[in-house]
Amino acid sequence: MNFDQKLLPGILRRRYQRFFAEVELKSGEQITAHCPNTGSMRGLVEPGLGVYVSQSTNPRRKLAYTLELVNAHTSLVGVHTGRANTLAKEAITAGSIAQLLGYGKVRQEIRYSQNSRIDLLLEDPATQRCCYVEVKSVTLREGPAACFPDAVTTRGAKHLDDLIATVRLPNQRAVMFYLVQREDCQYFTPADDIDPTYGAKLRSAAEQGVEMLAYACQVSPQGIQVTQPLPIQL
Repeated sequence: MNFDQKLLPGILRRRYQRFFAEVELKSGEQITAHCPNTGSMRGLVEPGLGVYVSQSTNPRRKLAYTLELVNAHTSLVGVHTGRANTLAKEAITAGSIAQLLGYGKVRQEIRYSQNSRIDLLLEDPATQRCCYVEVKSVTLREGPAACFPDAVTTRGAKHLDDLIATVRLPNQRAVMFYLVQREDCQYFTPADDIDPTYGAKLRSAAEQGVEMLAYACQVSPQGIQVTQPLPIQL
């Protein structure tokens, strides 16, 4: 995925009320950017970190700027969680995800259980096989490990319950896809110190047939590309 426009470099001054980030652009201009990430962004919100923002020309937007990347010293990190589905779909349709080959159709945001939508639905019309893919954006790094979640997530646990119910149906696959939007991690593991309930639910889902995938990304101011699979340690 290439960014539609050139990103603007700056320095993070503070993140506040979760959805706002004060940034000093390289030009010296002080701006408030939308922070499109509901997590804690642990390790990525220290004042003084380098960042990149995009700028919208939509006059109806309250905030023209959006926080896109944070320089975590060992890697640029994509913090825009809304881009994760696009990145995953792009990689799947390009045939870059070996575990998800053979599906002729990919749809996004399809309702599949009560009050839930699946991020990606992969379908093979010839065989009626379906694969339900839930995508999670991962930004947290602890030592060599990419970790999820970075805050307690009851919603994430519900998504796992939905996948467990799906995989019990005939001719259905269910996949939890962790998209690590950074390139300095050696493996993926659940963040049990942050949300042990989620970690336990994840292990239970794996035991019941939900497949787990984790992929790293190459991140630059020009774009983000899904690159290679990461080992998963449960």
